Amino acid sequence: MCLTAVVVFPLLNALVKYLLINDYSIVQIMWMRSVVHMAWMLVLFLPYGGIRLLRSNRPGLQLVRSTLQLVALVLYIIALSHVPLTALTMAFFTAPLMVVALSVPMLGERVGPRRWAAVAVGFAGAAVIFRPGGEIIHWSFPLVLGAAAAYALFQIQTRQLAAQDDYRTTAIYTIVVALVGTTIAGPFFWTWPASLEHWGAFIGLGLFGGLGHYCVIKAYEYGRASVVGPFDYGQLIGAAVVGFLWFGEVVDLWTWLGAAIIVASGLYIARREAVHGGGRGPKASLGP
Repeated sequence: MCLTAVVVFPLLNALVKYLLINDYSIVQIMWMRSVVHMAWMLVLFLPYGGIRLLRSNRPGLQLVRSTLQLVALVLYIIALSHVPLTALTMAFFTAPLMVVALSVPMLGERVGPRRWAAVAVGFAGAAVIFRPGGEIIHWSFPLVLGAAAAYALFQIQTRQLAAQDDYRTTAIYTIVVALVGTTIAGPFFWTWPASLEHWGAFIGLGLFGGLGHYCVIKAYEYGRASVVGPFDYGQLIGAAVVGFLWFGEVVDLWTWLGAAIIVASGLYIARREAVHGGGRGPKASLGP
């Protein structure tokens, strides 16, 4: 499950970048991803849970969580228009660090000075990736941080809903707001895909997105977060390989250095939470 998610999320992001390069609108990309994602979730879950899976004990919180997913998607895709795929993936791994910071006011968890220091160091690593004057367009840095912040809040609410709703209900609600919003706006931005290759890319968005999130959910069901979480950092390798083979992106030394700082901070926090927090580490499960 972990290895599947590590592979499909970089492919998902590469498909988004590919469609952006071919001048398809963000709204159309999000609508196609939402439609296929929702269909994939319904095919997977409805035969085993029926229509009752659409009933939530916390519908308001589910809709807020789904809205945060939409915000994270929009900011992430806009940033992807200007930032190399690998660098964006690396910087987006600040989201688990934000989860640690937000868990204090929102979940009442205790975070010691060592973990706060690790969070600060992790953000320093992101600044190294988006260094002013480097090859990466650094004005997009706030977009990446905004996407990571929205996704961190999304993860916090995923924890809050874990004891309230079936995980299949939460998986279905994840894409509801994006689906409704882009369905309303979609006709104004629609362009017919120019080839079977483009149709395949659009369908792949939802298939990879749904499969990736399903694998993450199942991995956390069977394994401890402190064990499962670090596997997400394998996406950095996947993004580097896909970025190089598909888009000819070459990651420089400073970008790898920033990524190493972020990964080291995340792994340290995961270890500290495994020792002091009952085996629960910062969940990444990235790839909005």
